[in-house]
Amino acid sequence: MIRNFKRTAAVASVLALSSVSLVACGEEEQPEDNANNEAAETAEPAEETNEDAAEGLSGQTGQLVAEGATSQQNAMDYFGSRYSEEVPGANLAYNATGSGNGIKNFIADQAVFAGSDSALKEDEVEQAAERCGGNEAWHLPLVIGPVAIAYNLEGVDELNLTVDNIVEIFQGVITKWNDPKIAEANPGAELPDEDISVIYRSDESGTTDNFQRFLAAASDGKWEGSGKAFPAAVGAGANGSTGVADQVNSTPGAITYVEAGFAENIANIDFGNGPVELNEETVGNALDNLTFETEGHNMVVDSEALFTSNEADNYPLVLTTYEIVCSAGYDEATSNMVKDFLTVALDSQDDELAAEGFIPVQGAHLERLRDAVEAIG
Repeated sequence: MIRNFKRTAAVASVLALSSVSLVACGEEEQPEDNANNEAAETAEPAEETNEDAAEGLSGQTGQLVAEGATSQQNAMDYFGSRYSEEVPGANLAYNATGSGNGIKNFIADQAVFAGSDSALKEDEVEQAAERCGGNEAWHLPLVIGPVAIAYNLEGVDELNLTVDNIVEIFQGVITKWNDPKIAEANPGAELPDEDISVIYRSDESGTTDNFQRFLAAASDGKWEGSGKAFPAAVGAGANGSTGVADQVNSTPGAITYVEAGFAENIANIDFGNGPVELNEETVGNALDNLTFETEGHNMVVDSEALFTSNEADNYPLVLTTYEIVCSAGYDEATSNMVKDFLTVALDSQDDELAAEGFIPVQGAHLERLRDAVEAIG
């Protein structure tokens, strides 16, 4: 069943109880000593297997230590609980300390895999290969978080915005909801003569980084901002995904960019081929057309190609979070645990994951990931 991500405020409130953003990895720094010591002490799994493990799994028991992006912690919590159910005696310890720390400790062999909302840098690729015993580290884009344009406009239950509309709203060029440019995208709609209140993330975040890269790519350079900090020239800032969502919900005429799971009213976006609603099907269509900067099972997403795709019924404004793993080089027990966990994660692309604000992977992209997991040595 296709889920519409026009969430209620109640769902947003539940999600807000989490200590992290669903999709916004702000490279949050936490004290490293305890996390690193724990990883170093627990990275070796027990040399035992459980014959009661689900069919198709090795049944390797022990603790699998991973670290990285806060953006995927809710997904990792869900996958981890399923993993323990499917392989009694095995569990995931995921330290959500940010992408940078995850990569650092993966390279240092203090985490079995890293979660990251960005690919390894050029110098890190070589270091990761050394950590993997001379084998390539693979990027597996497994956790998918769509970014929504959320708004609060009384009496307007459906809103269409073009990419240029979004750029000019966040630049402060369009300041009224009944601006002719917005009216053109919404024929027949009664748009109020009301000021637009722009809300942006005041903290640094991966959502901001990806949103700005999307705006720059999709608008052919009309947007000039970049990075994890949003330009503060227009609008007001709020901290975190919960903060911007709450600010929009309490401010008539407000608009923001936020992870879909936090949004109550979501605008349709015209990427160049008609308005597209954000839902599992339209995001899935975009994922089916992913292209990669790398080859084989190493899947570094070509984000510019993704953000500029404008095929009908495609919603390409998504954040793809990687699990960075060794293609080979683990000992047998660790390799079995990694493959078991990732297999369970791919089997858990379901409604419960969607309820956390993520888009379950399916179709061609799901099969790509399954092939990669099976190929891990």
